Amino acid sequence: MAPESASLLKAGLVLLLAAQVLPSACGCNQGFYGRMIRDFCLPKFKLDMAGLDRGLWCSWPDTTEIYEGLTNCTSHVAFRMDCFWPNHIIDHLFTQIHRTYFHDCAPTGRLLHDPPTGVLAPFIAVPVLVTLLMTALVVWRSKRTEGLL
Repeated sequence: MAPESASLLKAGLVLLLAAQVLPSACGCNQGFYGRMIRDFCLPKFKLDMAGLDRGLWCSWPDTTEIYEGLTNCTSHVAFRMDCFWPNHIIDHLFTQIHRTYFHDCAPTGRLLHDPPTGVLAPFIAVPVLVTLLMTALVVWRSKRTEGLL
């Protein structure tokens, strides 16, 4: 058995034992919860991200399953340990993950750029023409009423 899988198996067994004893006795143990997240959930995420080409880290379709796996793992551990989810430990964990793996990615997942000229031109031309037309109409109407009085 590989050292990583033995470590994950040991962490899983500790989690199952803790889930049966700790919640009913004392509620959420924040320190133990943080250790379980680092020992049980984070290694799989790191292993999966290491297996993914670094150029694909900003590709949401390629990373969504890995990211959701970490999210689900942290919520399951929280549920088993009678902890609230999300909490400050999870916030800190995901902040660190984003600083490490996703710091170079665009906030929306794609780079912003101007629309093509064929789309942009009507959105500029139409308001300008309507403004000129309304100005001409107001001037014409005001001169016409002056002559009637």
